[in-house]
Amino acid sequence: MQLPSPLRRLGLALAVLGLALEVLAQSPMAPRPSYAELVDPLTGTLSSYELSAGNTYPVISRPWGMNSWTPQTGKMGDGWQYTYTAQKLCGIKQTHQPSPWIGDYGQFAFLPMVGASPRFGDEERASYFSHKAERAHPYSYEVYLADYDTQLRLAPTERAAVCEITYPSYSKPEERWLIIDAYDGGSELTQTSPRTLVGVSRRNSGGVPAGFGCYFIFTFEEPISLVQFKEIKGEGGTRALAAVRLSSTKPQLRLWVASSFISPEQAELNLKEAAGRDFATIAREGKAVWDELLGRLAVEDEHPERMRTFYSMLYRCLLFPRRFWERNAAGEIAHYSPYNGKVLPGYMYTDTGYWDTFRALMPLINLVYPDEAGPMAEGLMNAYRESGFLPEWASPGHRDCMVGNNSASVLADAFLKGLGRLEGREVVAALLHGANAEHPTISSTGRKGYQYYNRLGYIPSDVGIKEHAARSLEYAYADWCIAEVLRRTGAPKKLEALYRSRSQNYRKLYNPTLGWMQGRKADGSWQQPFSVYKWGDAFTEGNALHYTWSVFHDVPGLMQLMGGAAGFTAHLDSIFSLPPLFDESYYGFVIHEIREMQLMNMGNYAHGNQPIQHMIYLYDYAGRPQRTQWWVREVMDRLYSARPDGYCGDEDNGQTSAWYVFSALGFYPVNPVSGEYALGIPYFRRVRLQRPGAKPFVITADRPEGRYVRRTLLGEQPLAKPFLSYQSILEGGRLYFELEPQPNP
Repeated sequence: MQLPSPLRRLGLALAVLGLALEVLAQSPMAPRPSYAELVDPLTGTLSSYELSAGNTYPVISRPWGMNSWTPQTGKMGDGWQYTYTAQKLCGIKQTHQPSPWIGDYGQFAFLPMVGASPRFGDEERASYFSHKAERAHPYSYEVYLADYDTQLRLAPTERAAVCEITYPSYSKPEERWLIIDAYDGGSELTQTSPRTLVGVSRRNSGGVPAGFGCYFIFTFEEPISLVQFKEIKGEGGTRALAAVRLSSTKPQLRLWVASSFISPEQAELNLKEAAGRDFATIAREGKAVWDELLGRLAVEDEHPERMRTFYSMLYRCLLFPRRFWERNAAGEIAHYSPYNGKVLPGYMYTDTGYWDTFRALMPLINLVYPDEAGPMAEGLMNAYRESGFLPEWASPGHRDCMVGNNSASVLADAFLKGLGRLEGREVVAALLHGANAEHPTISSTGRKGYQYYNRLGYIPSDVGIKEHAARSLEYAYADWCIAEVLRRTGAPKKLEALYRSRSQNYRKLYNPTLGWMQGRKADGSWQQPFSVYKWGDAFTEGNALHYTWSVFHDVPGLMQLMGGAAGFTAHLDSIFSLPPLFDESYYGFVIHEIREMQLMNMGNYAHGNQPIQHMIYLYDYAGRPQRTQWWVREVMDRLYSARPDGYCGDEDNGQTSAWYVFSALGFYPVNPVSGEYALGIPYFRRVRLQRPGAKPFVITADRPEGRYVRRTLLGEQPLAKPFLSYQSILEGGRLYFELEPQPNP
């Protein structure tokens, strides 16, 4: 469409202004900001079992690092390993925990202390600390241990770390200890040289083969003068501990630590990432890595608190799934398989639940970090080869958690976007197997109840399979994803048509009398008794009001079931206008996800959990984008911050953070595999999206304080509908939003 000349002049002026800003931003005179300095790793740590404000811990790591580090305030095995309200630290812990509900593995801890004799127990050795004397960055951690008048600084690489400890100068050398705790589960600790201790931690929370262990090594700048070993017998097996005293009279101690899931020798090889280098050097290197990756979304804005929140959210998006691969002596990529216990070539990633992350996190990684997304996709196929199934919740191997066949969305999205070295026939084989098989021991892997689903189009409510309606709806979306891959790979039309047809199975659960999704019995009758407010039972951590919207692939079809755009909009509106009623009887108590919905004063909208997070963007499909814009801003302003209570529920491996990041850009992947984004409203004056080796895509907003979009230009062309294609982002260019305070129909 030809623009009127005033609009053409405006577009040209904007282009010239943008070019000038681009040149200025790249000028040597304009120093690049440190995005890592805007991150607060303590965001979301003001949480508990009863109520989540994120259920996060400060992850001190490299992006997607194989090993992470965290200060430990909880006892051994406590999923809430760091809580903001705690007053004592009992260790600096190597952790791989993706969630307090999933637990940790490959963990061990150390802590300096001062005293005539060492104290080994969690509570005995713990020291008071204060957030006023604590500095947490993504790339380093520093803390003052008040009971010991001791300062500790740690900076990690991907598989190793350096730690510098300053004991009080007045303390005697024989009073300075370093406690190493390998935890229970059959751990071991041994001194192998005058400066080195090695160990193995076998403590885990499941999802590992027989013989699993995390092998670790400590090496000290000064020789060891004394080691006191201690073993505690427990139900989980031997707990090995050591108290190390060095021969040096200097109060400063420097040590390096690394680990491996392959072997002790590989742990020693991994130690080379850090050995011989000091804290300042490794911290500076880590900061540069974080700045580069966070800077792929370069924000310019006059609201520093918004920028702190944005980068604290983006940081969380770059932690999981973590790299579970290592480089051997020949420099080749290899991994210990958490599925069959062998050491094999190639990539492996773990610690993510696709029930959460298929929605926004994985699409964000695919869009902004394709160089990491490719290896992730290859790792997904390695998991299939090594276990016979694509993972749904991995930590580090298959875990029995959540429902659905959402790996289909993740793998299809990567394959269709050309990410990774994937072979079409093998991708199809993996997808078809996952759609027509149940894992023999893990109910969340494969498709539980697939026989019923394939025959009836849904899993019945009366055959003993929990959360049957949720599974059925997610299987239908997965079938659409599979059909898209079949279409792209030239599979037989009959096979593609089968999965295309099955993707419409969501219709069988829509009760037109009720107006919401409902479970059905095997004879076709509706599940009774039934309440739209009942959490669980037919659904997963939600109710019918939340799960009815899980038709990512056919929103027009769902709209038609609801009587068209007006009925669809009325259903959407009701989520916010209804009181926060709920029925918790399935669980027998009010789970934290229910309480978090109740507290947010948004009716029955439960942003703290994943099933409904895309719902706000569905107004776009009904021709009501102003309502999308209003509610996106409400959620961003009210439910997110860079504070310890900065989330409205579980952060969940980057998914809740990725919702914020996408929404701040002004668009969201309702159906990730479709290659289409629904538009919302941008949060910043300017964001530059820079993919590696590609043209930048710049998003600008005129009057970003406005709550509504007056018009949108892609380049110089106005967008007629509130949708943006993946391809247009790849091509680079500009997306311009003109905002205003009042809605403009």
